Amino acid sequence: MKFKILSESDSRIRIQILQKSMSFEQADTLVYYIRHIRGVTFTRVADRTCTATIKFNGDKWNIVAALQKFNYERFEAPEEFIKNSSRALNAKYQDKLVRMIAVRFLRRTFMPSPLRMGFIMFKSFKYVRAGLKCLFRGKIEVALLDGAAVGVSVLRRDFRTAGSVMFLLKIGELLEEWTEKKTTADLAGVLSLNISKVWLKKDNTEVLVNYSEVKEDDEVLVHLSGVVPFDGVVTEGEAMINQASMTGESEAVRKEVGSTVFAGTVIEEGEITFKVKKTGGNSKFEKIVKMIEETEKLKSGAEGKALRLADKLVPYTLAGTGLVYLLTRNVTKALAVLMVDFSCALKLAMPVSVLSAIREASENGITVKGGKFLEAVADAETIVFDKTGTLTKAEPVVTSVISFEDRNEDELLRIAACLEEHFPHSMANAVVEAARKKGLKHDEMHSKVNYIVAHGISSSISDKKVIIGSYHFVFEDEGVIVPKGLEDRFANIPEDSSHLYMAIEGKLSAVICISDPVREEAREVISKLRVLGIKKVVMMTGDNKRTARAVAAQVGVDKYYAEVLPEDKARFVEEEKAKGRKVIMVGDGINDSPALSAADCGIAISDGAELAREIADITIVADNLNELVKLKMLSNSLMKRINSNYRSIVGINGGLIGLGVFGVIRPTTSALVHNLSTLAIGVHSTTNLMDFK
Repeated sequence: MKFKILSESDSRIRIQILQKSMSFEQADTLVYYIRHIRGVTFTRVADRTCTATIKFNGDKWNIVAALQKFNYERFEAPEEFIKNSSRALNAKYQDKLVRMIAVRFLRRTFMPSPLRMGFIMFKSFKYVRAGLKCLFRGKIEVALLDGAAVGVSVLRRDFRTAGSVMFLLKIGELLEEWTEKKTTADLAGVLSLNISKVWLKKDNTEVLVNYSEVKEDDEVLVHLSGVVPFDGVVTEGEAMINQASMTGESEAVRKEVGSTVFAGTVIEEGEITFKVKKTGGNSKFEKIVKMIEETEKLKSGAEGKALRLADKLVPYTLAGTGLVYLLTRNVTKALAVLMVDFSCALKLAMPVSVLSAIREASENGITVKGGKFLEAVADAETIVFDKTGTLTKAEPVVTSVISFEDRNEDELLRIAACLEEHFPHSMANAVVEAARKKGLKHDEMHSKVNYIVAHGISSSISDKKVIIGSYHFVFEDEGVIVPKGLEDRFANIPEDSSHLYMAIEGKLSAVICISDPVREEAREVISKLRVLGIKKVVMMTGDNKRTARAVAAQVGVDKYYAEVLPEDKARFVEEEKAKGRKVIMVGDGINDSPALSAADCGIAISDGAELAREIADITIVADNLNELVKLKMLSNSLMKRINSNYRSIVGINGGLIGLGVFGVIRPTTSALVHNLSTLAIGVHSTTNLMDFK
């Protein structure tokens, strides 16, 4: 691609793409390409001016080199990314706005006065009729205020005011519609988590194909913990499927041949083959848009409060208008009250604030399924952490090898790795990986290796019996003894780790200490969460008490519970809620799912089980607990913005009413300032709450 640099700095570059014009698809393709250049943190491409602004960390010339390699024909952005773009939407509303302003200017300049008055009277019928419909239905809503303002102005033959009010109302409607649609589209685009690959069954073989290649009546195979990618009917197999994301059912549902399955549901047990019935309307994008637009239960309490308050204020506005007229007998002053409506700003600003916060969270790798969950995070007093994979990394590592014979630690680790590599599980993998990192070669030196399930390994080296495994297997089943004189060393084995015991010829040779390392950021994150308003931090784990105690001490939780079952976690969450506390649950495994569902807000770590991510209300994409701090900061800031919006709306509109009543400003000026302030508050509500950089 050919371009020239218009401006540059250490972290920002603006370029002019050397082409005559740029289509929406080309602009979106370029955005997708630039976003995936190493070091790029932000990019914006303007299709009308063929320019691009890029913010980055690192070497600027790497960015420039990557841009030079770009070619529209050789690079293709995902179809879903292009489809989810709001670029065409923006262009449509920009054109509408320009056209509306131009038509009004031409009408006021060139249309004869009698015709203009007739046109205004004709247009006013729409507003008056809408107001009367409200009245006949027994409802006092915003439409009644608008109809009264326009109707009274026409009756007074104040056509200039009536025309201005209708124009401002039309502009306001357009801007509100544009703001809401753009925010929703941007959010849905960011949240889109479309499945890219599926297993297609063809001629009794499984073929991995692109999601977009699947057609109706194709047969698709889904394995354990997999997500069902389409709606369909089961043709083979049997499974227990969690449908919480679609139907809200808390328990998994049995599916067999002939059963219907839904896109987005998760297989907990078994596997199935199903015939695809629908390929359209089932993507994550479409479900999320539907959720945002239709699911009232996901609205935050603040949003609901704003909408209820907006409707409640209309009668007071009408009463205020009537009272001013009775006291002053001045229609102009009464109209000044009628022109100012608190409800417009409330109905626009609050939902947009929440949607914008969800979008901002998504841009920072945090997927939020509804506004009420951000409010729950802001109000939360208790946070419950799972241990494995949440506070720890879920990647066991060897921390030490304690020798109980003449061989050194490396030689003993080499022998252990030689045995463990045959039956890989998490602890065995840790042993093999530790040997690899030390460069210890462990060629085959043993006879046949026997694996005793849930116990350990038995083999022989140079005709000497070697076993490695749990304490129960080594000491109780095999009767191994600790060499004389080394009893104190055995008694002082570190308690903050799990142990593998290796014995040769009936005597203990080594104890390999393995731990699930605590996340480096865990203690600091918990400390920051307390500063941000969390009062009680709890850790719950199915692990043993010794390990749980050690991890709890390292990360600094207030309380910990060990050897708990999934239902114990859920029960604890319910008990905390019964005490009037808002509860956050953070987990990553299938065993965390009941507690994630029970909490006011369930947060799943993205690398965890698919089921946990589907059930959770919020998912953290990054493998870092600092994202929890971001989430809490964002949620707190959202509530501050909502409260600030309340104050601004009441202050500005209250001031306009006062100025109108005392005759300082005309009704048209009240309407203009009211609409401009509503727009300003709405636009401000779309801006980012935080600068996490």
